[in-house]
Amino acid sequence: MNAAHARAFFRIRHNDNGIIGASPEFSRPAPVYPEWATECAADGTRLALSVGAGDAAPVFVLPTASGETVALDKLRGRLVYVDFWASWCGPCRRSFPWMNEMQQKYGARGLTIVGINVDKRRPDAERFLQQTPAIFSIVFDADGKTPEAYAVKGMPSSYLIDTAGNVVAVESGFRDEQKAGLEERIRALLPPQ
Repeated sequence: MNAAHARAFFRIRHNDNGIIGASPEFSRPAPVYPEWATECAADGTRLALSVGAGDAAPVFVLPTASGETVALDKLRGRLVYVDFWASWCGPCRRSFPWMNEMQQKYGARGLTIVGINVDKRRPDAERFLQQTPAIFSIVFDADGKTPEAYAVKGMPSSYLIDTAGNVVAVESGFRDEQKAGLEERIRALLPPQ
Protein backbone atom coordinates (compact mmCIF):
# COMPACT_ATOMS: atom_id res chain seq x y z
CA MET A 1 0.00 0.00 0.00
CA ASN A 2 1.36 3.40 -0.97
CA ALA A 3 1.64 5.55 2.18
CA ALA A 4 0.48 8.63 0.27
CA HIS A 5 -2.81 6.87 -0.48
CA ALA A 6 -3.48 5.48 2.98
CA ARG A 7 -5.80 6.90 5.59
CA ALA A 8 -5.70 5.93 9.23
CA PHE A 9 -8.83 4.68 10.95
CA PHE A 10 -9.45 5.63 14.56
CA ARG A 11 -11.59 3.84 17.12
CA ILE A 12 -13.89 6.54 18.55
CA ARG A 13 -14.58 6.17 22.29
CA HIS A 14 -17.66 7.73 23.87
CA ASN A 15 -19.02 8.07 27.39
CA ASP A 16 -22.07 9.89 28.77
CA ASN A 17 -20.27 13.23 28.35
CA GLY A 18 -19.48 12.69 24.65
CA ILE A 19 -16.32 11.75 22.79
CA ILE A 20 -13.43 11.01 25.12
CA GLY A 21 -10.80 10.04 22.60
CA ALA A 22 -9.75 7.89 19.73
CA SER A 23 -7.05 5.37 19.08
CA PRO A 24 -5.42 4.31 15.80
CA GLU A 25 -6.87 1.12 14.36
CA PHE A 26 -5.53 0.34 10.88
CA SER A 27 -4.98 1.85 7.45
CA ARG A 28 -6.76 1.23 4.18
CA PRO A 29 -6.15 2.66 0.72
CA ALA A 30 -7.87 6.04 0.40
CA PRO A 31 -9.73 5.30 -2.88
CA VAL A 32 -11.78 2.64 -1.09
CA TYR A 33 -13.06 5.04 1.58
CA PRO A 34 -14.21 8.64 1.17
CA GLU A 35 -12.68 11.18 3.57
CA TRP A 36 -15.48 11.13 6.12
CA ALA A 37 -16.57 7.49 5.82
CA THR A 38 -17.22 5.53 8.97
CA GLU A 39 -17.91 1.87 9.64
CA CYS A 40 -18.54 -0.30 12.66
CA ALA A 41 -15.85 -2.47 14.21
CA ALA A 42 -16.65 -5.99 15.32
CA ASP A 43 -17.34 -4.74 18.86
CA GLY A 44 -19.81 -2.08 17.65
CA THR A 45 -17.58 0.97 18.16
CA ARG A 46 -17.29 3.33 15.24
CA LEU A 47 -14.20 3.47 13.06
CA ALA A 48 -13.61 6.75 11.28
CA LEU A 49 -11.08 7.97 8.76
CA SER A 50 -8.78 10.68 10.00
CA VAL A 51 -9.21 14.07 8.35
CA GLY A 52 -5.95 15.84 7.65
CA ALA A 53 -4.41 18.72 5.76
CA GLY A 54 -5.34 18.59 2.08
CA ASP A 55 -8.64 16.75 2.65
CA ALA A 56 -12.03 18.23 1.91
CA ALA A 57 -13.62 19.25 5.20
CA PRO A 58 -16.68 17.14 6.05
CA VAL A 59 -19.73 19.38 5.86
CA PHE A 60 -22.06 19.92 8.79
CA VAL A 61 -25.29 21.75 9.59
CA LEU A 62 -25.66 22.23 13.33
CA PRO A 63 -27.97 24.25 15.60
CA THR A 64 -27.00 27.25 17.71
CA ALA A 65 -28.55 27.88 21.14
CA SER A 66 -31.14 30.15 19.49
CA GLY A 67 -32.23 27.42 17.07
CA GLU A 68 -30.59 28.90 13.97
CA THR A 69 -28.17 26.69 12.07
CA VAL A 70 -24.57 27.05 10.97
CA ALA A 71 -23.72 25.19 7.77
CA LEU A 72 -20.09 24.76 6.75
CA ASP A 73 -20.92 24.87 3.04
CA LYS A 74 -22.58 28.29 3.53
CA LEU A 75 -19.24 29.59 4.85
CA ARG A 76 -17.43 28.81 1.58
CA GLY A 77 -15.30 31.80 0.62
CA ARG A 78 -14.33 32.47 4.25
CA LEU A 79 -11.46 31.06 6.26
CA VAL A 80 -13.05 28.83 8.90
CA TYR A 81 -11.55 27.64 12.18
CA VAL A 82 -13.62 24.71 13.49
CA ASP A 83 -12.99 23.87 17.15
CA PHE A 84 -14.44 20.78 18.85
CA TRP A 85 -14.84 21.32 22.59
CA ALA A 86 -16.53 19.94 25.70
CA SER A 87 -17.48 21.41 29.08
CA TRP A 88 -15.20 19.02 30.98
CA CYS A 89 -12.13 19.93 28.90
CA GLY A 90 -9.56 22.03 30.79
CA PRO A 91 -7.56 23.16 27.73
CA CYS A 92 -10.86 24.26 26.11
CA ARG A 93 -11.24 26.90 28.83
CA ARG A 94 -7.83 28.29 27.88
CA SER A 95 -8.56 28.21 24.14
CA PHE A 96 -11.76 30.30 24.26
CA PRO A 97 -10.11 33.65 25.10
CA TRP A 98 -7.64 33.09 22.23
CA MET A 99 -10.45 32.21 19.78
CA ASN A 100 -12.37 35.31 20.93
CA GLU A 101 -9.28 37.40 20.22
CA MET A 102 -8.81 35.83 16.75
CA GLN A 103 -12.48 36.36 15.85
CA GLN A 104 -12.29 39.98 16.97
CA LYS A 105 -8.99 40.66 15.14
CA TYR A 106 -9.69 38.84 11.88
CA GLY A 107 -13.47 38.42 11.54
CA ALA A 108 -13.81 41.49 9.32
CA ARG A 109 -11.05 40.14 7.07
CA GLY A 110 -12.85 36.82 6.48
CA LEU A 111 -12.22 34.54 9.48
CA THR A 112 -15.15 32.66 10.98
CA ILE A 113 -14.66 30.58 14.12
CA VAL A 114 -17.18 27.84 14.84
CA GLY A 115 -17.05 26.05 18.19
CA ILE A 116 -18.75 22.64 18.06
CA ASN A 117 -19.81 21.42 21.49
CA VAL A 118 -19.96 17.65 21.90
CA ASP A 119 -21.51 17.39 25.37
CA LYS A 120 -24.42 14.95 25.64
CA ARG A 121 -26.17 17.33 28.06
CA ARG A 122 -26.72 20.89 26.85
CA PRO A 123 -26.87 22.37 30.41
CA ASP A 124 -23.21 21.33 30.88
CA ALA A 125 -22.23 23.36 27.82
CA GLU A 126 -24.38 26.30 28.90
CA ARG A 127 -22.66 26.42 32.32
CA PHE A 128 -19.28 26.40 30.60
CA LEU A 129 -20.35 29.27 28.32
CA GLN A 130 -21.57 31.33 31.28
CA GLN A 131 -18.11 31.07 32.82
CA THR A 132 -16.18 31.24 29.54
CA PRO A 133 -18.18 33.33 27.04
CA ALA A 134 -17.63 33.12 23.29
CA ILE A 135 -17.99 35.92 20.73
CA PHE A 136 -17.76 33.37 17.90
CA SER A 137 -20.44 30.93 16.69
CA ILE A 138 -21.25 28.04 19.02
CA VAL A 139 -23.16 25.03 17.73
CA PHE A 140 -24.17 21.77 19.39
CA ASP A 141 -23.71 18.14 18.33
CA ALA A 142 -24.81 15.91 21.21
CA ASP A 143 -25.13 12.94 18.84
CA GLY A 144 -21.43 13.19 17.97
CA LYS A 145 -21.85 12.77 14.21
CA THR A 146 -19.63 15.73 13.28
CA PRO A 147 -16.65 14.83 15.51
CA GLU A 148 -17.03 11.29 14.25
CA ALA A 149 -16.89 12.51 10.64
CA TYR A 150 -13.66 14.37 11.44
CA ALA A 151 -12.30 11.44 13.53
CA VAL A 152 -11.66 13.79 16.44
CA LYS A 153 -9.11 12.18 18.73
CA GLY A 154 -9.54 14.35 21.84
CA MET A 155 -10.62 17.72 23.19
CA PRO A 156 -10.05 20.30 21.97
CA SER A 157 -9.37 19.48 18.31
CA SER A 158 -9.30 22.22 15.71
CA TYR A 159 -9.37 22.32 11.92
CA LEU A 160 -8.40 25.34 9.83
CA ILE A 161 -10.40 25.23 6.60
CA ASP A 162 -9.53 27.39 3.60
CA THR A 163 -11.95 29.39 1.43
CA ALA A 164 -12.37 26.41 -0.92
CA GLY A 165 -13.45 24.09 1.91
CA ASN A 166 -10.19 22.16 2.33
CA VAL A 167 -8.47 21.43 5.63
CA VAL A 168 -5.11 23.23 5.78
CA ALA A 169 -4.16 22.54 9.41
CA VAL A 170 -5.21 20.23 12.24
CA GLU A 171 -4.45 20.93 15.91
CA SER A 172 -4.97 18.42 18.69
CA GLY A 173 -5.08 19.99 22.14
CA PHE A 174 -4.36 23.64 22.90
CA ARG A 175 -0.89 24.82 23.85
CA ASP A 176 0.07 28.42 24.53
CA GLU A 177 3.39 28.01 22.71
CA GLN A 178 1.54 27.24 19.44
CA LYS A 179 -0.77 30.27 19.46
CA ALA A 180 1.60 32.62 17.60
CA GLY A 181 2.30 30.10 14.84
CA LEU A 182 -1.38 29.37 14.34
CA GLU A 183 -2.21 33.08 14.26
CA GLU A 184 0.49 33.60 11.63
CA ARG A 185 -1.04 30.81 9.53
CA ILE A 186 -4.49 32.40 9.83
CA ARG A 187 -3.10 35.81 8.87
CA ALA A 188 -1.28 34.32 5.85
CA LEU A 189 -4.48 32.72 4.53
CA LEU A 190 -6.57 35.89 4.82
CA PRO A 191 -6.68 38.55 2.12
CA PRO A 192 -4.38 41.53 2.79
CA GLN A 193 -5.83 44.52 4.61
